[in-house]
Amino acid sequence: MENKKLLEVKHLSKFFFLGKDETLQAVHDVSFHINKGETFGIVGESGCGKSTTGRTIIGLYDQTEGEVLYQGKNVHTLNDKEKFSFHRKMQMIFQDPYASLNPRSTVREIIAEPMEVHGLYKNKKDQLERVVELLEAVGLNGVHANRYPHEFSGGQRQRIGIARALALDPEFIIADEPISALDVSVQAQVVNLLKRLQKEKGLTYLFIAHDLSMVKQISDRIGVMYLGNMVELTESKELYKNPLHPYTQALLSAIPIPDPDIEDKRERIILKGDLPSPLNPPSGCVFRTRCPYVMNTCAKKKPEWQEIKTNHFVACHLYG
Repeated sequence: MENKKLLEVKHLSKFFFLGKDETLQAVHDVSFHINKGETFGIVGESGCGKSTTGRTIIGLYDQTEGEVLYQGKNVHTLNDKEKFSFHRKMQMIFQDPYASLNPRSTVREIIAEPMEVHGLYKNKKDQLERVVELLEAVGLNGVHANRYPHEFSGGQRQRIGIARALALDPEFIIADEPISALDVSVQAQVVNLLKRLQKEKGLTYLFIAHDLSMVKQISDRIGVMYLGNMVELTESKELYKNPLHPYTQALLSAIPIPDPDIEDKRERIILKGDLPSPLNPPSGCVFRTRCPYVMNTCAKKKPEWQEIKTNHFVACHLYG
């Protein structure tokens, strides 16, 4: 793997201003980088800001604060010509494989649309050959090109979504919960497909999911988010072996172990209370209202983002 930064996210915040002095803090002061050729995973509960982070990175949302640098260029200050070129390099796989595909278009039209927008394959024969090539790359075949999305299973529709994301031969793909709507057996198939495509095409991924066990199978490094904040970040193996943040520990304790003897004896960490509203997040540490180790300082001061050991970062007063 090349140790070259492809994407840098610096102090990124995305707030939604709802009027009447209400502000939804979807993402708050998040920083990380992704090296060329690696898979960076983001995990956390629903509503923690994972998808908003991905959509802000690709430019579907404007950032409130901070920077997103792709190959050194700020994504949010590109002119129209530069944005057009940028979107050939970065593509997105959406969570719902049915809602993201036009039900009135054939698979051929869906996959070919990005090519037509960018003026590729003027010859329809060449375009069709490329569509068939992409379908075969994701485990389908040319016969499927003239069918409509409703004629496919959820797993097949997600493969079509992946084929569409590959249509412009991108370098970087944001996979926003690409397996959450699929059966468990199909989830593994899609993850294996993404890993194979990454190896064959040298792709770089941002993989967003709430299932830590599945993220482990594909990610080189993982960032854990809670209520819009990044609370821990390290290499995948290190996170599972030595989770530092109480929230990460709770998430990992919820993953079932396929050994009944171990599963019966191990202690699961049950978080108290509900996820606070991002309209009114807790003062200090946003996790303090549910943390089993909460201290007086947690309400007064936001924990600093610090490197506890090599390449293992955490924001928690337990390590202050």
